[in-house]
Amino acid sequence: MLSTIERRREIIRLAELTKHVSVKSLARQFAVSAVTIRNDLNALSARRLIVRSRGGAVASTPLARELSIREKYNSNLSIKRQLGQAVADLIGDDVRSLIVDSGTTTEEVVMSLVGRSGLQVMTNGLNIAWALASVGGIEVSMTGGNLRGKSMSFYGPRAEDSLRFVHFDALVLGADGIDPKVGVTTHFEQEANLNRMMCDAVGKVIVVADSSKFGQLCPYMICRLADIDVLVTDTGIPAELSEELRNQSIELHAVDCES
Repeated sequence: MLSTIERRREIIRLAELTKHVSVKSLARQFAVSAVTIRNDLNALSARRLIVRSRGGAVASTPLARELSIREKYNSNLSIKRQLGQAVADLIGDDVRSLIVDSGTTTEEVVMSLVGRSGLQVMTNGLNIAWALASVGGIEVSMTGGNLRGKSMSFYGPRAEDSLRFVHFDALVLGADGIDPKVGVTTHFEQEANLNRMMCDAVGKVIVVADSSKFGQLCPYMICRLADIDVLVTDTGIPAELSEELRNQSIELHAVDCES
């Protein structure tokens, strides 16, 4: 039987190889209890060698780890700005009310909307509200709720209550991961819950994400691909995936971004 150190080293190797490992399969493979495996995963997660997920763990990559908003801001910044402008160009004068998800790419969208008048924006993102705080012509409201410092976003029952009796024209939604089979995913369960309510409170769902997010799978699902009306990304998206998205009747805009 492997020692604890050897077993944990093998768990890291398997997570990197298969991208996801489950408590049940690991317990069976190493002939130990599920409690022992959970202790292993918790210990490895505390050292940031893996990332815990429901029922198991995933390999520790920057996307799986979840970057802070400060780290995210400088990641692919030029591409985010070009995607933000592309989304803003798609938001016509017929859109008078907009829900904007927290995030750095969605922040670039609202910055590209500066100069519009008569637009109402609701957001769960402190960074989004701050970016629009001194902008004339745009009415800003926030969901309220508990503030999550890592992402500068609000979540929880009070945030969810703010969405129960509203209907906006469109939603601009970011993503930590997009998987063709699972859909749009994120790291934080309560944020995923709020995002789902956002999707239900609008007439059109617009997802914006750079191509690095495709093929990434985070623990919590926001929505299926079939729930998306418009998807804006860059031309780094694989051609076969572009075809699959169009086959699902998603309006796909692949922007030829300059890095």
